[in-house]
Amino acid sequence: MSSRRTLKAAEAIREVVAMSILTDLKDPRVRNTTVTSVEVSGDMRYAKVFIFVRGTEKQQQLSLKGLQSAAGFLQAKCAARIDTRYTPRIQFQLDEGQKKALEINKILMEMYPGGIPGDSIPDDGVVSDSDVSDSDAEDVSDDDISDNNGESGTLS
Repeated sequence: MSSRRTLKAAEAIREVVAMSILTDLKDPRVRNTTVTSVEVSGDMRYAKVFIFVRGTEKQQQLSLKGLQSAAGFLQAKCAARIDTRYTPRIQFQLDEGQKKALEINKILMEMYPGGIPGDSIPDDGVVSDSDVSDSDAEDVSDDDISDNNGESGTLS
């Protein structure tokens, strides 16, 4: 079982790495990358960062190599954020859970081309006016709109 300290460190590392990938890394190999989770060893010396990369297998491997080459830079960013005796050494690994979830979704869509029975969201994910009944919608008039003081009136 992980201690509270390692869980907090893992969350801090996840935040720092995700924001640094988004804003600081200029490597063209690192695109469409999402940090899904981080596991920190009990002695806080190693951190395994799980990533998900949208794209082909080749794009995933290129992105992984780009992140591994930027590991020292990202480790320095983490050192500035978390105050520990040792800065965790960052290792990147592809998250297979997301890949498996996409495969399961694809299989379900093949089995139920019209959508899963009982599912209220259409296949395209867009809910139209015909999908919403009159009982679901509420009429809102200008008299129903109030400001923070509780007084009725119109918005300005």
